[in-house]
Amino acid sequence: MRKIHIVLILAATAAVTGVACKKVISVDLNNAAPQLVIEGEVTNVRGPFPVRISKSVPFGASNDYPPVTNADVYITDSTNGIVDHLSQANSDPGVYLARGTVGVAGHTYVLSVTVDGKQYRAVSTMPKAIFLDSVTFALNFDFNNKQEIDAVVNFQDPPGPGNYYQFTEMVNGRNIPNVFVFEDRLSDGRYIEQPLFNDSAYLQKNDTLLLTMNCVDKNIYNYFFTLANVTGNNNFQTATPANPNTNITGGALGYFSAHTTQKVEVAVY
Repeated sequence: MRKIHIVLILAATAAVTGVACKKVISVDLNNAAPQLVIEGEVTNVRGPFPVRISKSVPFGASNDYPPVTNADVYITDSTNGIVDHLSQANSDPGVYLARGTVGVAGHTYVLSVTVDGKQYRAVSTMPKAIFLDSVTFALNFDFNNKQEIDAVVNFQDPPGPGNYYQFTEMVNGRNIPNVFVFEDRLSDGRYIEQPLFNDSAYLQKNDTLLLTMNCVDKNIYNYFFTLANVTGNNNFQTATPANPNTNITGGALGYFSAHTTQKVEVAVY
């Protein structure tokens, strides 16, 4: 049995600033049997929408997840009854494409996957889109008192609790592995100016940042929140580093998300 020590960064989701503490835990890492991993999404932009199906690998192995090519995959829009039978992408084994699904805010989508006679299911409701006004930048200091540049997302949270957000960053065409999530439990109806705290190595002046804001449902927020806590927002993370809370039933790992999405590209200053 191997053990790895992980530093958890537990951030309070306040409207403007976050309060963080550090906690060290020990995670036992066994050579567990491979499990099915499902990652899928439906968004409010034009498809096709991908569902990636693979098998997990033991800790210490490469992150080359074996694709699953014999799955039977459906996405049903339960709001209008439209059923989409997904076809596998010709050039990407294990990726199934929803070509007949249209993402509409307020609609509920059901993913059904059958592999080797076993069924898996996930449900996700697409929230309404919330407009990202702008992306600005702030200078902060990390735990080693080293200066870092952090992106700040600026938007109006609508009245009424239960709005959940997920953010991703791509710098100069390279994905940043950190997980950023935010909920409005402590900031309902306020104007949000939320820093996305980063490592000092990631953002430099004159870099090109492509920031994505997804409005997600509660289950997907919980998935990425537990993912961020388990990994401490570091490079250990994959789709399922330590089994974060999934919305997929049947024993598979991963997630299925119906969400609205918006992208902003800006030069770092």
